[in-house]
Amino acid sequence: MQSAKIINDPVFGFIRVPRGLLLDIVRHPAFYRLSRIKQLGGANIVYPGAQHTRLQHSLGAFHLMGKAILSLQQKGHFIFDSEAEAVQAAILLHDIGHGPFSHVLEHTLIQGVSHEDISLMVMEQMNEEMRGQLGLAIKIFKDEYPKRFLHQLISSQLDMDRLDYLKRDAFFTGVNEANIGSSRIIDMLDMVDDQLVVDKKGIYSIENYLVSRRLMYWQVYLHKTSVAAEHVMINALKRAKQLAKQELSTVNPQLSTLFASPALRFFLYNTIDRNTFFSNPDCLKHYLTLDDNDIWSAMKVWCDHPDPILSLLAKDFINRNIFKVEMSDEPVSEERKQQKLQELAEHYHVSTDDANYLISNIEVGKDMYSLDDDQIEIRFNDGTTRDLTEASDMLSTSLATKKIRKHYFCYQR
Repeated sequence: MQSAKIINDPVFGFIRVPRGLLLDIVRHPAFYRLSRIKQLGGANIVYPGAQHTRLQHSLGAFHLMGKAILSLQQKGHFIFDSEAEAVQAAILLHDIGHGPFSHVLEHTLIQGVSHEDISLMVMEQMNEEMRGQLGLAIKIFKDEYPKRFLHQLISSQLDMDRLDYLKRDAFFTGVNEANIGSSRIIDMLDMVDDQLVVDKKGIYSIENYLVSRRLMYWQVYLHKTSVAAEHVMINALKRAKQLAKQELSTVNPQLSTLFASPALRFFLYNTIDRNTFFSNPDCLKHYLTLDDNDIWSAMKVWCDHPDPILSLLAKDFINRNIFKVEMSDEPVSEERKQQKLQELAEHYHVSTDDANYLISNIEVGKDMYSLDDDQIEIRFNDGTTRDLTEASDMLSTSLATKKIRKHYFCYQR
């Protein structure tokens, strides 16, 4: 019997998953569910090649974690085999709480619960199934383990999660300018006082990494068409939830005209907030059966729904008739918003309340580097360390930490 499972990855080549705990995680139904959730949500509307999944990303981050652990060990830092296995388990599971189209459910059907919260819930549930084998992984994930650098490898401004998704997303979208040197960065990693640092020889790779991240956010993740498509879907789900609420208030709520899979129906017909999600075990049970297919199948059927707003939004999403987007550095005026609302209400013969589902007003902001998060420390030959913004000739503090804000005014064409 082979000592490991070999998986062929288009970005990194062969990925080796050792038999035992790590392979048990990869074979778990909750992990395999990630193969039915696209990594970039609706970005394939702009970049048709962006068909890769959360599972592929998790395996890629796992592969990089193995390389990072080996790189640190070769520099003389002692890491127990149990710690290496635990941090690899944690990175495999770091995205297991993502729902369909990644962040959509966090803003619509579930209120006040992040995918990180759900990831931890799933890890704790799997830990019970696996008789406590994930205990150390959970401690590292929650930053409760004394060796802080292990948590930094999972969640920081230079973690294996970001190193994989930037390289992988650039590969599948074809945005070659954002391709980063993940191997070079990992080879330059070191430790000082239990904190990750980067050797000064790797500073140019770090600069390229941060510039690439900024490029990917504005060219891919926050591309106006991707954002507009996501909000067509969000508004459709909000409308469906409103219709479900109206059905529940009728004399005979069994006469439902709203198609949905059992899992999606649970979230449409129930108000789920943070307290409910954590106290009702049915919430996590149904959540772990949701994937992109639930949304797609519902949207296809909703195209013929008698409600004109839901039908319109579903057709928009299925047929790529995306909201028109006006981008600006300043918020859209209330006068402009009301004007467009009135135009849509008159054009589609609906009330202004219903026309609200045909408009989205969004503000997004992103910086290249944050001084409030774990900072990227550069180590010099004399052993001293300095923050990247002090060590870099290219990235000054004001440039690297400048938060760019954009306002998207989206509306039905």
